[in-house]
Amino acid sequence: MSVPHDAGTGPTPQELGRFVVVPASYVYLLREAENGTEVLLQQRGDVDFMAWHWAAGAAGHVERGETAPQAAARELREELDVEADLTFEFTMQRTDRALAIDERADFFFTARSWRGEPRIVEASKCAQIGWFPLDALPEPMVPHERFALAHLGGEQRYLSFGF
Repeated sequence: MSVPHDAGTGPTPQELGRFVVVPASYVYLLREAENGTEVLLQQRGDVDFMAWHWAAGAAGHVERGETAPQAAARELREELDVEADLTFEFTMQRTDRALAIDERADFFFTARSWRGEPRIVEASKCAQIGWFPLDALPEPMVPHERFALAHLGGEQRYLSFGF
């Protein structure tokens, strides 16, 4: 088999017949309320993936040359205009068996205190934000994120979803 080659980057994983592992970081802001622990979620807007579903207040892909904690802090600033000392919770490896062209390595962080007032910064991607009790999450919710929220505060540092 002849594999195309670009002197600057080399062949892509797809050209080699391999799938891609895509890393992303997620941040859940948590606060204590009368009804227990609440999490700040965003309702995704008219976007390509899971439009109108509820998801992490801040999340996004890890960029080249960036660590997962750096990506989490950047996404928190870009999406909610706040800064926080983040706590690593766990990593989730996930896939979609029907579309097995890539796998995801998701890094989940929480913060219980932050600087600034959370607000929508990217209105073209986020329809609204809101606080919800961990035991009463809104619908519809991104499935792997519902799974992640169910495991917050546990002992596991590795989760898998979709296998």
